[in-house]
Parts: sequence; C-alpha cells; structure tokens
Amino acid sequence: LAVIAVSKKGSLLHAPDMYMKKIAVGPKAKGCIDINAPLTENMKSVAKALGKDVKELTVMIQDRSRHNELIKQVFEMGARVKLFSDVDITGAVATAIDEMNVDILVGTGGAPEGVIAATALKCLGGDFQAKLVPQNQEEFIRCIEMGLVDPEKALTIDEIVQSDDCFFVATGITDGTLLKGVRKKEDVIITHSFVAIGGKINNFQFIESRH
Repeated sequence: LAVIAVSKKGSLLHAPDMYMKKIAVGPKAKGCIDINAPLTENMKSVAKALGKDVKELTVMIQDRSRHNELIKQVFEMGARVKLFSDVDITGAVATAIDEMNVDILVGTGGAPEGVIAATALKCLGGDFQAKLVPQNQEEFIRCIEMGLVDPEKALTIDEIVQSDDCFFVATGITDGTLLKGVRKKEDVIITHSFVAIGGKINNFQFIESRH
C-alpha cells in the first residue's frame, strides 16, 4: 500500500521507528478492548459486544514466529485465525468493514504504521490500543528523548490520534485484502484506493481511478 494519515498539527503521536504491540476492532466493539489483558479475555469481550460466540470470531494476525503464542490462544478458544504476510494497517482497517469479516487485529509491528492504522480507525469509528516495545536500552532512551515519558505505557486511540478531524488514504500497489494493485489495461492504468474521513463528515469510500 501507499498510505497517508493526516490530522491537526501536533495531534498525532510521534512514534519512533520500533516495534509496537497492537489490538484493533471495529465500531461495534469500541470500548471493549484492553491491551494489558490476555488475548483470550479480549476475545470474550469482543464476542459479547458483537453478539457472537467466541468460536465465531475471526482474528487477523501477521504470519510471524513472534505471534505463535497468539495464534495458539485463538485456536484454543476455537476461533478462526486469518494470517497475512505484510501490512498490518490493512488488517486494522478490515475490522471496521463488515464485508471483510475480520473481528480483531492483534500482534506486534511497526510503531509508525500503528499511528497510521489508529488514524484510519478513528475515521471509521473503531478502536485501537497500543504499547511501544523497546528492544534495548537505546530504543528506550530514544522514546524518552522524543517526549514519551513512559515508553511502555498503554496508549488509547485518543492518545495516539488526539483530534477527530483526520483522514486516511490508501492506494493498492499490489493486490491485498483491502485493495487491488495497480493494473494496466490497454493504454489505461487503473488504481484502487480507500479514503476514510473523520470529524463531521465521518465516512469512507473505495475509489477506482483510470489514468
């Protein structure tokens, strides 16, 4: 994806380029997640909010060895895992679009991408929580130098994106869960984009453009 997330000046978390633990859900489960709680507890809470049995949930997790324990927990609850290779922003957005059939995104990925995903979910009315995961003392110090007094603090979506006046745009480069990639048909280039706008407008749309 080619993506951009925009909000009022100073309202987006200035996240360092490091790992971030994330959990995301759509509007129907807003307020039902706690990144400090076990995944199994979050699954029960989200299932209740969605009016589903836990076994009916679909949890999207990036296919990485660091997520093996999360995948194991989902299977132990009898729920479905949807693996993906790259771009957890897509998984976060998918939780807020009914047709995508994704109930929760969970895992550890890039922190700047987490801020972008949180912006998208703010526009879509979903929920997102995160915690930075410094890998060493150098990264811990870098967080503090960037103004993050407690680098391992649990962050809510309103702390990551401090304004409702925001928007998110993504255009597919290659085919993915959310968008089709760039295609050429005869002398025309076709692109597929997704736009989400927060604030008073609060809507989203898919756009196919011909160039």
